[in-house]
Amino acid sequence: MGNSESLRKAIPWEEFDYQALLGALQNYAHPRDKISDLLTKGVIVRVKKGLYVFGDSYRNKPYSREILANLIYGPSCVSLEYALHYHGLTPERSEALTSVTTKRPKRFQTPVGLFLYKNVPEAGFHVGLQRVEMEDTRAFLLAGPEKALADKFRSDRGLSIRSQKECLDYLITSLRIEESDLANLDAGLLEKLAKAYGSKRIHFLSGMVRRLRKRTV
Repeated sequence: MGNSESLRKAIPWEEFDYQALLGALQNYAHPRDKISDLLTKGVIVRVKKGLYVFGDSYRNKPYSREILANLIYGPSCVSLEYALHYHGLTPERSEALTSVTTKRPKRFQTPVGLFLYKNVPEAGFHVGLQRVEMEDTRAFLLAGPEKALADKFRSDRGLSIRSQKECLDYLITSLRIEESDLANLDAGLLEKLAKAYGSKRIHFLSGMVRRLRKRTV
């Protein structure tokens, strides 16, 4: 147990990379052999090559799936279904942690869950992006509610929306978002996203939100 305790002191976070692990094992003559031993004993778990979390019995607190999502594949930010639920817009929690990236779409099935990444144009990647600070001074990138919704609209390839009414019907019926929550969205930010993504669907979404806001004023 002494080895794991010293490792925990050297690595304060639950999620860490290969370099942090090597640094913590610098006193070992053969650190790679030690890493294999730690993996076998379940002291650490390999999420993907070069990225780890502590095993169940050695954690000080739950690991952050959001931080892992940023680290597994980047540049990326947590978005789509997971972010919509995170912001309280949709009732169903997404089992997969969904993100968007400027790179190719990817899928990672890991020991700590499924991570999905969908592509968005670089011009719109940073629009509506939030940095969520954690208690231990670290942070992860998260799509704000407008960006998460715009990303969802853009990613649903089979979605046919040709009017604001169809847009509202889809949001309420399929995504089960409350009309009052839609009225609180930033229509101007949605229009910026519509232009950055070159998306008519998101343009309809922006106009629909603007109309709802006028109705509730």
